[in-house]
Amino acid sequence: MAENLFRLHGYASVTIADIAAELSMSPANVFKHFRTKASLVDAIATRAIQETINELKVLDQNKPAPVRLYELARHLMDEHLADQKDAPFVFEMIQVTIREELDCGERFREMVVETIAEIIRAGKSQGLYHVTDIHRYAGATFDALACVIHPVMLGMENADKLATRCKEVVNLIDIALRSPLAK
Repeated sequence: MAENLFRLHGYASVTIADIAAELSMSPANVFKHFRTKASLVDAIATRAIQETINELKVLDQNKPAPVRLYELARHLMDEHLADQKDAPFVFEMIQVTIREELDCGERFREMVVETIAEIIRAGKSQGLYHVTDIHRYAGATFDALACVIHPVMLGMENADKLATRCKEVVNLIDIALRSPLAK
């Protein structure tokens, strides 16, 4: 219910009392489980992150690692772009997660980095990638992809430019992971 209200009216416009009223309960009951509105956003974001990670797991794992890396980046980028278009108040909740330094941001990073690490491992077993510290390079890959998967960065560009940038950044990452210097 909180997510629906935040999506419809915006985080700043919704109170715990509004949420409680929609649930036909007292605000104290809501506070019993969520001490602040920010903790509600953290729970909402954590659930959304887990759903996204589950979606990523069904991407074809038999494809070559570079294709999988591109599909991962493109999926995350498209999902954030759709949220900005279809649910503009989601961006407000993302700003709350950043401002309040909520745990969900770090959980998102950890989950995506682990997904990237799986792709790099597959690339190594396919003989494409030549890195030894997979987790380190998975983290660096996540950081490099921020320009096309971070919601704040996406808000500054149009979709066509982002699509081109996504391909170019993934190509650059692929080349770096293939390089014997990356050992």
